[in-house]
Amino acid sequence: MLIQGIHHVCIKCRKDEIEKVKHFYGELLGLPILRSWGETELEGFMFETGDGLVEVFTNAENGLPQGSIRHFAFKTNDVDQCVKIVRESGYQITLESKDVVIASNPPFPIRVAFCIGPVGEEIEFFQER
Repeated sequence: MLIQGIHHVCIKCRKDEIEKVKHFYGELLGLPILRSWGETELEGFMFETGDGLVEVFTNAENGLPQGSIRHFAFKTNDVDQCVKIVRESGYQITLESKDVVIASNPPFPIRVAFCIGPVGEEIEFFQER
């Protein structure tokens, strides 16, 4: 297969949002920073997620429109714990943890929840059951 997976998801934030982004992904979700760069105008870093990365650039402008990507999902073995951590830190949960069986062939049982991240991004926590 030519495509082997998704390498990274990129998030833009403003310089004044950088600490909030680092706190959410690094401290709350426990993702280590794998790489960082730029002591000039364009600062960036990559959080390691296991089999992919969340890349962050600090060059967002005010009032960014929502793009065509609806959300991204983190694979986890404990959706409920992710929701607890995010909620206790004051972030909005837009879909509470729930079990779903995707009506595919074969059926695909999952547990999911959604939240809004530090710069307005929609995040799904996804657990295969």
